[in-house]
Amino acid sequence: MESYVGIDVSKKALDAHVLPAGEALHVSRGGKGLEELVSWLRARQPRIIAVEATGGFERVVAAELDAAGLPVVVVNPAQIRHFAFAVSQRAKTDAIDAAVIARFAEATKPAVRPLPDEQTRALADLVTRRRQIVQMLGAERAREQRAPNRRVARSCQRLIKALERELADADDAIDGALRASAEWRAKQELLQSVPGVGPAVSSTLIAELPELGSLDRRSIAALCGLAPWTRQSGQWRGKSFIGGGRSGVRSRLFMAALVAAQHNPVFVDFYKRLLAKGKPKTLALIAVARKLLVVLNALLRSGERWNEAKHVQPSI
Repeated sequence: MESYVGIDVSKKALDAHVLPAGEALHVSRGGKGLEELVSWLRARQPRIIAVEATGGFERVVAAELDAAGLPVVVVNPAQIRHFAFAVSQRAKTDAIDAAVIARFAEATKPAVRPLPDEQTRALADLVTRRRQIVQMLGAERAREQRAPNRRVARSCQRLIKALERELADADDAIDGALRASAEWRAKQELLQSVPGVGPAVSSTLIAELPELGSLDRRSIAALCGLAPWTRQSGQWRGKSFIGGGRSGVRSRLFMAALVAAQHNPVFVDFYKRLLAKGKPKTLALIAVARKLLVVLNALLRSGERWNEAKHVQPSI
């Protein structure tokens, strides 16, 4: 009988739960605890081991299990919360959370994919830090505009200058990491051959979407939360929505879609066609972002640069 494992990760400890056997294990998050966990899991040969993402604490655990050849997948905590609510699980302890994660793995059977290597994780950390700095810069510039007096404005200006230096350092670090890898340089060149895709977008995709180029169009769209899902019941038809997936990647793709819809002839035409059919601008941009992602996925799979002629739709 196939078994499924849920692991709740905290700062100091790990709680594991196996279904359908109902076995549980509590160990420390240190080296000895991880060794004990790996040995315990190997003896049970689970089909899927689901580890909830917990502010970075899960990384060492997932990497250790992956290195041991165990089928580990990192799951979104929001999905676990929604699942717990759906199964009326109100009580919350680490052991209970582990059991809920195991039930989620058993019910949904999330796909097990290779984890990013250490180099890719380091690049992803730099990209995440850059995104945080950009957000802080935006907030501080808004505060400067609303400053009640010159003293507060000067304080904002000093912090803005410091953040701009940090942003420049982050850009240099990301650029250096990409240049140091021949594989990443080749990917960056392919991605940036598409008008509308710049360094910030390409580095985000390389760091946070290593599956790009290895999945089919539907799977890659779902992974980024760009695959629409529909609400309907009987005669009632609701609107379609997008969501979930990797929000950082999706946000970058929206920015790229805005640029492509204005400056890339293929996507300009695609965007205008959607508007002419009565699509709202927001939905049209979502469609542009999804189409852009599918195109980038195909480029990395084929290893061919952007060729506008291949994507031009004939006039009707």
